[in-house]
Amino acid sequence: MMETSTFGLTPFPPDAAAPPKPKLNLGFDVCASTFGNYPWDDWHRHALARGLDAELAGLGRLLVREAFNHGWEPCLLRACGWSDDGQALLAFALRAPKTAQRQWDILMRTDGLRGDYPARSTDWTWGFLRADARRLLATLNPLD
Repeated sequence: MMETSTFGLTPFPPDAAAPPKPKLNLGFDVCASTFGNYPWDDWHRHALARGLDAELAGLGRLLVREAFNHGWEPCLLRACGWSDDGQALLAFALRAPKTAQRQWDILMRTDGLRGDYPARSTDWTWGFLRADARRLLATLNPLD
């Protein structure tokens, strides 16, 4: 399993009330947010409270953040929770955690299916996708 770090994220105390559902709004003001209170942090806390494994919740947090910060295609933004406050993303991860991790790892490795690392190379190549990423691209059809 890919190692993801949740170090520095605001912890969710076990005896506290469940956090509210996150609000993933593409028009949010990044400068008005405070450390630990970005939409992806809210999604992370909500996912943990709903019982998602901490490592997968951390990866999901990174996915939500990167999709926004790197301006991924609209279809990928939707797949990463930006159209329904992350509820389908969370449901998918709870239902099929291994599949979610594989897909999220691919999206992170390829920066939203923009490029990849060819075999036996350490150079990321824009526009190149390995077979697993091409299969995911066909499944998600982000060219809408």
